[in-house]
Amino acid sequence: MSQTITLQQFYNDYLPEGAAEQCNLLPQMGHFNVFKRGAICKRLTQIHRGDFYKIALVIGTGILHLEDRKIEVTGRALVFYNPNTPHMWESVSEKQDGYFCLFNAHFIAPSLTDNNFRNSPLYDTNLSPVYHLSREQADDLLFIYEKMMKEVESQYVQKYELLHHYLHLIIHEAHKMQPLNSTSEKHGNASARISTLFIEMLERQFPVDSTEQSLKLKTPHDFAEKLSVHVNHLNRSVKEITGKSTSEIISARIANEAKALLKHTDNTVAEIAYSLGFEHPSNFNIFFKKHTQKTPKMVRTKAQS
Repeated sequence: MSQTITLQQFYNDYLPEGAAEQCNLLPQMGHFNVFKRGAICKRLTQIHRGDFYKIALVIGTGILHLEDRKIEVTGRALVFYNPNTPHMWESVSEKQDGYFCLFNAHFIAPSLTDNNFRNSPLYDTNLSPVYHLSREQADDLLFIYEKMMKEVESQYVQKYELLHHYLHLIIHEAHKMQPLNSTSEKHGNASARISTLFIEMLERQFPVDSTEQSLKLKTPHDFAEKLSVHVNHLNRSVKEITGKSTSEIISARIANEAKALLKHTDNTVAEIAYSLGFEHPSNFNIFFKKHTQKTPKMVRTKAQS
């Protein structure tokens, strides 16, 4: 069974000796860092999830393994890793150059209201995570990564604000390579705004990385209260924009997270049930069967086979 790797574990187990000391989780700004690729990208040997984001500038040949497909990378590419997407990088060529930056959800929280960010491959898992690059595009991105690496090591007081800007520059480069119809339609009305805030609030709860805490927002009423709107107004807005009810979206997201936890962690069904807001495993089993047509045991058994 594949594993879930925390940011701290990634530093401890897969980065050069001494790098773990750089894993400073700053309460005001979150965490951001950048590294050169090389031997680092060869050591992960199974599909896994992480509780952090990563963007890699790949120079070399390899295969990105996802849960349902493989993407071959030859030469130069920009690769986006989302915490909700299990993945593994398999190096094919001996030489693996380039850079990668990694950061947690707290670091990008200020960007969640930005349409360019929400409609990027970093956030929208419906978009391709791999963008092949020309030599000129790769050179432009190498320049940005080198600037980020220098900035991380600098003493500049506002360096994290500057790193945010560099991150957005990388995302804009990906936008340039997307088909014109690939980005989500941008709505300007109040219903779209409320729906967007609801989706963002829902997504911030995932991936679930602790069995000791339970989801706090589980019902339309929970979200309406947090958004300071009447639940009927929230339901109408979400239905108007998405065509689905608020409850349907919440349930589908929880069911998807449940499948990921069953497949990619060793947590017991009872622990998974609690972490997703179910007091009793029996209630979780009923919910899971209703939304996936399978039992938790069936999903876990298949993942272990």
